[in-house]
Amino acid sequence: MPKLVLIRHGESEWNKENRFTGWIDIPLSAKGEEEARLAGEKIKGLHFDKAFTSVLQRAIKTFEIAAQTAGFNHLVVEKDEALNERMYGDLQGLNKDECRQKFGAEKVHIWRRSYDTPPPNGESLKNTAERVLPYYHKKIEHLLKEGKDLLVVAHGNSLRALIMYLEKLTGEQIVKVEIPTGIPIFYELDEKLNIVSKKEL
Repeated sequence: MPKLVLIRHGESEWNKENRFTGWIDIPLSAKGEEEARLAGEKIKGLHFDKAFTSVLQRAIKTFEIAAQTAGFNHLVVEKDEALNERMYGDLQGLNKDECRQKFGAEKVHIWRRSYDTPPPNGESLKNTAERVLPYYHKKIEHLLKEGKDLLVVAHGNSLRALIMYLEKLTGEQIVKVEIPTGIPIFYELDEKLNIVSKKEL
């Protein structure tokens, strides 16, 4: 029975400052590094055949700290921008409260929480899923079907895209799903990759 563990990266410096980060390559905060270490403690004792991360340092560093903490020193990791955070376009780098003042709270809420309305020059969650899911089908799905146990360390919205697919959620349902930083989400799957069990570690 294959196992899949998803981890959203620890808090970044811009998470801490309440900024839209997207594809800007911002490091983890001190709290984020600690969250990554705690994630490593929670996955200690599990077995993984391979890991996947985005190409952004906050995900890579979370993986490295968690893997080192858990003792997975030789775990092979594949990095790909398909797993990057949603690209927030013109909002990247801006404080979320300042955006609400500039564009209006309702408009910013729609950009952040609708499924298919992108911010100016950015991606919607639907757009994000359109790059995450082909990568999942090409690189991850067949390994799970072979019974491999896999770890994915990525971002709030790239993981939402995966969770939406795995849990067969609608666009309306997935935008309400909150994914905390640094908390491993553990799935047990059957041979057809239906979910047998899910828990936060």
